[in-house]
Amino acid sequence: MKTAVFASLVAGIAAFAPAPIPKAFVSDSSLNMAKFKSALKYVDALEVKDLPKPGSATSAVAGGLAICIAVDQGGKIFALGDKCPPVSQPLSFGKVSGNVIEDPVLGTSFNLKTGVVEKWCPSGIGKLLGGLFEPVGVPVFPVKQSGGKIQVQVDVNAKANFEANYWAGILDAQGKSNGKYY
Repeated sequence: MKTAVFASLVAGIAAFAPAPIPKAFVSDSSLNMAKFKSALKYVDALEVKDLPKPGSATSAVAGGLAICIAVDQGGKIFALGDKCPPVSQPLSFGKVSGNVIEDPVLGTSFNLKTGVVEKWCPSGIGKLLGGLFEPVGVPVFPVKQSGGKIQVQVDVNAKANFEANYWAGILDAQGKSNGKYY
């Protein structure tokens, strides 16, 4: 009975794990080009007064992207992607120690400067789940303080490019969003 419950728990977690990311594909066809050109800019993510205490992290949104703002024991500020592989829980729940942030659920630790995996799923259920997935790091972003704000450099068109492949508008009787006929 315990084995059946445990197996269904592992299967349930694995069902919601992200699919592996395919190798990069570069095409010179305009059909595969992004609609909006990449634009890196520093955008406000957090008020300085809302920074977490040294050794911890918090979440923020910058340019439509979920960002983890981490502060090491020395007070240095880092910005990383807030989705922690392999099951995409928030990395901002993690604990900062030295130059790494550790995911509290599976125990995976990531380098604050590079986002590279230091230890992949070393704890309990993490050992089971970690074997199902290749180790994947998290993105890191340049961060600076400007006035009373913490700013993160992100591609401000990333969200628009991601959403560009989805339909927009109200569907007509034929299921088309642009009102044209088949």
